[in-house]
Amino acid sequence: MPRSPQRLFEPVQIDVYDSRSTVTGAHAMIPYLNQEQVTAALPWAALIDALRAAFCEVISTPARHVHHISPSTDTTLLLMPAWQSDGHTGVKLVTVAPRNTHLPAVQALFILLDSHTGAPLALMDGEALTKKRTAAASALAADYLARRDSRSLLMVGNGHLAPHLALAHCAVRPIEHIRIWGRAAEKSAACRAAILADPTCPPGLRISLCEDLASGCADADIISCATTSSVPLVNGTWVRDGTHIDLVGGFRPDMREADDALMARAEVTVDTYTGALAEAGDLLQCLDNGSLQRAAIVAELAELCRGRHGGRRSANTVTVFKSVGTALEDLAAANLVWQLHSAQQ
Repeated sequence: MPRSPQRLFEPVQIDVYDSRSTVTGAHAMIPYLNQEQVTAALPWAALIDALRAAFCEVISTPARHVHHISPSTDTTLLLMPAWQSDGHTGVKLVTVAPRNTHLPAVQALFILLDSHTGAPLALMDGEALTKKRTAAASALAADYLARRDSRSLLMVGNGHLAPHLALAHCAVRPIEHIRIWGRAAEKSAACRAAILADPTCPPGLRISLCEDLASGCADADIISCATTSSVPLVNGTWVRDGTHIDLVGGFRPDMREADDALMARAEVTVDTYTGALAEAGDLLQCLDNGSLQRAAIVAELAELCRGRHGGRRSANTVTVFKSVGTALEDLAAANLVWQLHSAQQ
């Protein structure tokens, strides 16, 4: 007999105590949704719409907890909670172990719970969730800030997040040509291959490697940066009027991706005021040296999504979106994964 089609979710089951049961000692099976399952459950259009809706909701996102759990190896634990009072609660657990050699330096797990009962619903791969929601947040911002006729994208950085950022932008703008700049040509080539191999890659998309960052910036309608640089990479004199710049990589006050000249001429939107004004070096350093005025930080994503700010003002405006991440995005993405999993049970 022919085999039935495999469901998207055939989760590994983890035996945990079920506090909802009336039988003493009863257990329930909590699903673990792996990287492939999480990625497949988050198509760009649906995820971007889910984030748009979440930024219009009341979702509590307290400051993340940071704990140094192994000083001898510089290992750090981060806890990032978010909750809906009448929906779900989520906590992302992230470990950063910079001295790892045979394991990834950053590992993550997401736990989804029922807010009413506190009962655990699912465990999910946190890395896949983070990559998808980070790229989708940038695309959501670009939907308000990038020119509607944007057709060329420069990807600055060629790491694991780069293909996701490129493809997410293709979901909101008619991108025809992507150029990839990075210090290692082989990594840029691998990034190109990953984009082309992705099932969401638009047909006919041209992707080339960029050797000269200045010319790449000058030719781009959208510039997306995902690096760990501590010095500015994108020079304001290279960027033409009307360009949208997406700054994702710098998540600490000592990190920079855009120079003072670029920040001085841009209208800036952030994912959240609270996070960006506490952590983003591209903002903090420029506010400190006076090249960026606080009044130039015109909106956060919630204001765009709720219609309180109109986004791009004119075709010639240079816009910047600076993100450092928020647990609201994790919960919105996890809810979408859970909806699909529940529908298949």
